[in-house]
Amino acid sequence: MAPNPKGEGVVVVGGGITGLSLAWFLSQRGIPVRVLDAQDGWGGVIRSSRRNGYLIEHGPNSTLQKPGREDDALGRLIAGAGLEPEVVAAGAAGSRRYVMRRGHLIALPASPLSFLTTPLFSWRAKARLMAEPFIARGRDEETIADFVRRRLGPEFLTYAIQPFVSGVFAGDAEQLSAPAAVPRIHALEQRYGSLIRGAVALGMAAKGAGMPAGRLLSFEQGMATLPRSLVARLPEGSCRSGCRVVGLDPEGSGWTLRWQADGGGAGVLRAATVVLAVPAPAAAILVEGLSEDAARLLRSIAYAPIVSAAIGFDRAAVRHPLDGFGYLVPRPERRRSLGGLFSSTLFPGRAPDGKVLITTFIGGTTDLGIAALDDDSLMFQVLADLAAAVGAAGMPELGQLTRYARAIPQYTLGHRERVARIDEQLRSHRSLYLQASWRDGVSVADCVRSAERLAERIALTAKASSGSEAPAGLQGAESLGWRRPTK
Repeated sequence: MAPNPKGEGVVVVGGGITGLSLAWFLSQRGIPVRVLDAQDGWGGVIRSSRRNGYLIEHGPNSTLQKPGREDDALGRLIAGAGLEPEVVAAGAAGSRRYVMRRGHLIALPASPLSFLTTPLFSWRAKARLMAEPFIARGRDEETIADFVRRRLGPEFLTYAIQPFVSGVFAGDAEQLSAPAAVPRIHALEQRYGSLIRGAVALGMAAKGAGMPAGRLLSFEQGMATLPRSLVARLPEGSCRSGCRVVGLDPEGSGWTLRWQADGGGAGVLRAATVVLAVPAPAAAILVEGLSEDAARLLRSIAYAPIVSAAIGFDRAAVRHPLDGFGYLVPRPERRRSLGGLFSSTLFPGRAPDGKVLITTFIGGTTDLGIAALDDDSLMFQVLADLAAAVGAAGMPELGQLTRYARAIPQYTLGHRERVARIDEQLRSHRSLYLQASWRDGVSVADCVRSAERLAERIALTAKASSGSEAPAGLQGAESLGWRRPTK
């Protein structure tokens, strides 16, 4: 097919939750879209499988929806895709979260009264917290650790915030940027001058520490239901996996993408707009020819390695009641596991009757050496940590390890400036967008929200450039065996 210098429609490179959500939102706005992904499956790190009656999550185990809020893109995605009947919400136990201290799991305070009586924090730490409303606002960018030490004191950093950072980012509070990694918490200080005053003003104080508001949810057949369902609901033939984009070149006012398929086959695809919804290292390779500086900045974004371990026990073999979301392990406890989720407590159908499923995580940026351990050594460490945390005895009947060399992007100091500089370096390429978990939040809900916002931006741009008519299709799609979307 002769090249079309303009190209039409949108090509999304990357079939993780960001790319698939973006494609769905674009399709709903009448924008023709195609998705290419180098992996054989869909969803990126979101993967679910069944083994011996257990439902294993190899990546995210759940996500948090905030119904009724204007930014509840996840709710709109679930409703619009007809997935609400498949949603399962965590029960009341999901609000109870444990932290290990002196070898024992202690529930995080769920109310101001329980905060006063909890043994998790010393009286000195509790008294220090009372001074928080009188601490001045910070002016310069701080790490999460510096921010928390200044506002709440060192003990809260050790036994609340650093474990939380390990659980969300598998990262180090001494390295992560407070305004980039925890923007909502940082914004409380900037707006109200105090975290406590901000929490009271927003009605958050009664919810207790570590208890985010919203609906914690998954799906009956696991989190992989979400990406799998999005692919099924996009126009037939619009998604192709096992197809790696190896080149990206501007051509006229559009783009030419060069691709290679698993098992052989190669070709080109032309489009008016391209979105790189891929991890920062993969994006760096594709933009190298457009801006060496942007590629260098993308390569500077570090990722945390992580190992997820799904462990199944007979219920009688675990002493702890497992009556909560899970637990986190602060560094002074000298355990290599970052914590664990009580998966079979959170959602039904995760374990056979009379069994329990615990999903633990080990590694992160504070324990890079974990990647060098073989599977037997890793499993030995996980089981030793579980024995100490929940009293798990004997050998499990299920042990499934999933390794990620680059699991979660790290929003280190200077991250917001870094992202702004990447955008500036690529600003002349107005029909190229970069959107993934390395820039606007790492959770599933964050990725869906950023995808919806970008879809609206692309739709408005398309409408402005072509009047009321939507783009008609994608040049070169026939070479991939794709058909035009039909309504």
